[in-house]
Amino acid sequence: MGKFMKPGKVVLALAGRYSGHKAVIVKNIDDGTSNSPYSYSLVAGIDRYPRKVTAAMGKKKIAKRSKIKSFVKVYNYNHLMPTRYSVDIPLDKTVVNKDVFRDPALKCKVRPGNQGQV
Repeated sequence: MGKFMKPGKVVLALAGRYSGHKAVIVKNIDDGTSNSPYSYSLVAGIDRYPRKVTAAMGKKKIAKRSKIKSFVKVYNYNHLMPTRYSVDIPLDKTVVNKDVFRDPALKCKVRPGNQGQV
């Protein structure tokens, strides 16, 4: 069977805090590493989806409800469900990588909703 967990593939998180949320695979490690001997992938996804907006709402309320919050996390393949969709967005691997988890300031920088906050 071919490998189908590739960068750009849209997946659903099945376990943990972000279970049920959509994410995109940034980098996949099929063979594992010395400290984690299982196949896993680095995913970036949507933590908070935009809420429903109606015509009766004002500009300020629409702006508040339209915000999106993102997350970056390492997931075991067992905890991801691949979909048939893939994304063609070029992901900058110099910004989003495994070193992000070592420093909280870098993690804030990676998440698009948190520019400038530490």
